[in-house]
Amino acid sequence: MREIFADFTRRQTIKSLGGVSALALLPACARNQTVPATAPIASLAPDAALDSIAYRMLAHEPGRATGLGVDTGDYAAWRSTFGTPGEAGRAAYAGTLKELVAEARAYPKQGLTSDQQIGFEVVETAFARALEGMAMPYGDVAVGSWRNAPYVVIQNVGGYIDLPRFFGSTQPLNTPEDIGPYMDRMAEVPAILGGELDRIRDARAMGVVPPAFLLDKAIAQMEASIAGAGETYGAPMAGADIAGSDRAAAQVERIVAAGIVPALEAQLAELKVQRAAATDNAGMWAQPMGEEYYSWAVGASTTTAMTPDEIHRQGLAELDEIHGKMDPILREIGYTQGSVGDRMQALSQDPRYKFAEGDPGREEIFAFINDRVSWIKSQMPRAFNQLVDPPLEIRRLPLAEEPGAPGAYGGAGSKDGSIPGRFWINLRTTDLHRKYDLADLTFHESIPGHVWEGEFSNRLPLIRSILAFNAFSEGWALYAEQLADELGAYDDFKVGRLGYLQSLAFRACRLVVDTGLHSKRWTREQGNRFFVERNGSKAEEVASEVDRYCSWPGQACGYKIGHSEIVRQRARAQAELGSAYDFKAFNTAVVLGGNAPLSVVANTVSRYIAGAKA
Repeated sequence: MREIFADFTRRQTIKSLGGVSALALLPACARNQTVPATAPIASLAPDAALDSIAYRMLAHEPGRATGLGVDTGDYAAWRSTFGTPGEAGRAAYAGTLKELVAEARAYPKQGLTSDQQIGFEVVETAFARALEGMAMPYGDVAVGSWRNAPYVVIQNVGGYIDLPRFFGSTQPLNTPEDIGPYMDRMAEVPAILGGELDRIRDARAMGVVPPAFLLDKAIAQMEASIAGAGETYGAPMAGADIAGSDRAAAQVERIVAAGIVPALEAQLAELKVQRAAATDNAGMWAQPMGEEYYSWAVGASTTTAMTPDEIHRQGLAELDEIHGKMDPILREIGYTQGSVGDRMQALSQDPRYKFAEGDPGREEIFAFINDRVSWIKSQMPRAFNQLVDPPLEIRRLPLAEEPGAPGAYGGAGSKDGSIPGRFWINLRTTDLHRKYDLADLTFHESIPGHVWEGEFSNRLPLIRSILAFNAFSEGWALYAEQLADELGAYDDFKVGRLGYLQSLAFRACRLVVDTGLHSKRWTREQGNRFFVERNGSKAEEVASEVDRYCSWPGQACGYKIGHSEIVRQRARAQAELGSAYDFKAFNTAVVLGGNAPLSVVANTVSRYIAGAKA
């Protein structure tokens, strides 16, 4: 979810719903319970101080608390609200973060364990970076997460996308007691959408208008969301087999008709106004304060001080290096003419590596993924000294989301285990995937990638489970692809290794294209061509990828920067330890160190080296 905030009153929303009873929508627990106060952390022991920071943060993101499974006990009222919408919520959140940064910096650090030191360092880094983003006059900031967006509603950002998924997969609906909180949050949806509307109107008044091609996608998706709102929002409650769900389902219908659909229609009208003023300029350079915004976004994504020019050059250099590894494999299998990109394009048309069209192909893809998950699970004892067994669901992306979404994404489940890890696969067409590239995508999103790493992070103190850093998250997932190769995933399938190497090259291309779009004034078409011609990427896949970079500036840079740093740290450990270096011990040390800025990852490796020498 995007940032969503606490202490929201439902009065205006419920008033707009006509015949829906406010009392009926508010269960006794939510009417009477208050969120417990928290003391300044200076008076608390280190672990308690870090927990206090976590809960003071989550007070502004109660939806995130639900996803983590920590909206229980004293915090159970959070399950009934998304929080204060719009600019007011954003300002309140910024105020809390400012307080917490000051308190964390002032907290006495003498005698802290290394894990506690990392905890405070991670808090300071994440919150200070988020405050820099919140100081910008527009856009959404993902606090300790990955999706910073200059456009609050666009083809892959906005409540119209996030909220249906949240109700369908995160909001509990298992017992009669879950109905009240579910309905409380459902009643808040129109106000959340209204808060977004105010913000995109304010942004337009500043001159911030998304590219026309993004607006075209967003408008089409919004129209589909409006047409399907009754089913999208009504299906979870209508399908719930619990006492009282029939009556609640009827209330959901009334909320959708009287509140949600009008709010979506108002957003759609604003998007059409923006479309009339839009250009096809793809990058942040064309927006007010665009250079400043992009500089911040790149720093937030990579957790480095690298400039766009430095990132651009690194991408070009790494792309050449990876293509140098692909060339001999291509020659060995008979592809000898043209550039690596040309030959990978030819390979992509080989019918042996395509999935069938339509639903039969979708079934093939699910079977393929399940087979690869089963194989990689069996290999984990060879790569780690400490193992986890994360619950994992493989799901197709919601149909309305697929046009603007990447090929796949994944993440860990809730901290309490009630929500499993999920690997979401985009199946709008089976032509998005090939038999030689789906394995590395599976390892990236599930095991030992996002779902595996997230299960370890869930075992850390709460604040470490909350705060994630794009460069580590995505860098680890790319390193997970590398581990799968090193464990023999492609020993009997050389074409599969090409798919893995093309995946790495794709992330190197991202460094080039993202900085090209936002800093070097590339067009959307230039970005598409670079992927297709230089890397042999599939045009169907690239189209949504490049558009994603336009709406999430800098995010795509975290992947390869993070992966290259983890690999660099491994080389450092091997060089310093010699025969004392241990593959399993290194991997375990990095994943146990948790999701952190790259500088903190370096400190984790230094501690591993020191321990191995002792």
